[in-house]
Amino acid sequence: MKILISFLLIAFTCSLYSQENKRPDFGAYYYHKKDLFEKLPNTEHEIIFLGNSITDGAEWSELFNDLRIKNRGISGDITDGILYRLDEVTESKPDKIFLMIGVNDLARGTSSQQILLNYEKIIKTIKDDSPKTKLFIESVLPVNNAFSGFKNHTSKNKEIIALNNDLKALAITFSAKYLDLHSSFLDNNGKLDAKYTEDGLHLNGAGYMLWKSKIEDYVTEK
Repeated sequence: MKILISFLLIAFTCSLYSQENKRPDFGAYYYHKKDLFEKLPNTEHEIIFLGNSITDGAEWSELFNDLRIKNRGISGDITDGILYRLDEVTESKPDKIFLMIGVNDLARGTSSQQILLNYEKIIKTIKDDSPKTKLFIESVLPVNNAFSGFKNHTSKNKEIIALNNDLKALAITFSAKYLDLHSSFLDNNGKLDAKYTEDGLHLNGAGYMLWKSKIEDYVTEK
């Protein structure tokens, strides 16, 4: 009987350990990119763009003609995903990090409270692991529900505005720089201007050029 109880206890403990250490299901593309990022060499004075598909979609080093700039966007990423791969980002002790994340969280129904809690963890981790890094928190961009491709995302304009207000306050609390990109992308109806998108969520070339113009001084400043 004692042997049976001991066996059951060991099995239960192993089961708990397995559950606690189970790899999150972020999808194949996430892990392909994460693995690649971890194998790329660290360089000095990196400037990192960190986020989801909206960041992933740009050619940042070409836009700014600067090889120090590294694209660490992963399509579909969420705040939990950023936290799970943040060690690779801070490992090089980058000069700057430009962070935009949150629209996929909202599309999944994640509460603003949880998103902000994750943001706090992200900010604290960056400050603890790379205290000299300048952190720029970029507002979540508006969306446009006139397009039908990403309905879970493009219905979230009100939530995005509320989240951005909270992010601005969070940046002040943690002495980070908040960059309001949201207002620059709006049309007269308060939606993502159609001239900057083909699907109501992601950006076309004109959208990335506008983004560049709004942050260029922060990217190039010493």
